[in-house]
Amino acid sequence: MKTNNPNLNINNNVTLVLNASYLPLAVCSSKRALCLYFLNKVDVLMNYDQYIYSPSTRIKVPSVVKLKTYVSYNSLEVVLNRKNLLLRDNSCCQYCGSKSSLTVDHIIPKYKGGSDTWKNLIVACSPCNARKGNRTPKEANMKLMKQPKKPNRFMYFNQFVKDRNSGWKDYLFINRN
Repeated sequence: MKTNNPNLNINNNVTLVLNASYLPLAVCSSKRALCLYFLNKVDVLMNYDQYIYSPSTRIKVPSVVKLKTYVSYNSLEVVLNRKNLLLRDNSCCQYCGSKSSLTVDHIIPKYKGGSDTWKNLIVACSPCNARKGNRTPKEANMKLMKQPKKPNRFMYFNQFVKDRNSGWKDYLFINRN
């Protein structure tokens, strides 16, 4: 399928997925949302201004979709993985603010009993991570830009609400100011 916008990459475009009860469930690629639409599993509630084309069809790219059947999923948990750590920390080193050569760092090193938790893992650039080594930030005389927190699903969704996705605010209980 082709798009009417050469800058639109359907795989990198995101769509908000709501449960049948209108509660936010996930964010998926717009390509996946279109597949769900063609499989008659979702209703499209909002669209982007772009279209995709096939030889016989022209359809707007979905921005918000709602599942037709309710999915029992009550967790507000965000999975702890590298991608979500990068999202939480805005893809920048929590010691110096650098956005290049990023790694995951344990605030309390593993050998000192540090665990793989949201409150103990941060994003750090390689030079800062090497400088800190197997020490705590205090021992290395390094200061964190902010204390790490465990995100919930709504905080996770907020990062996708940019000018282009401002219509999502109605579904994410975000003030429209």
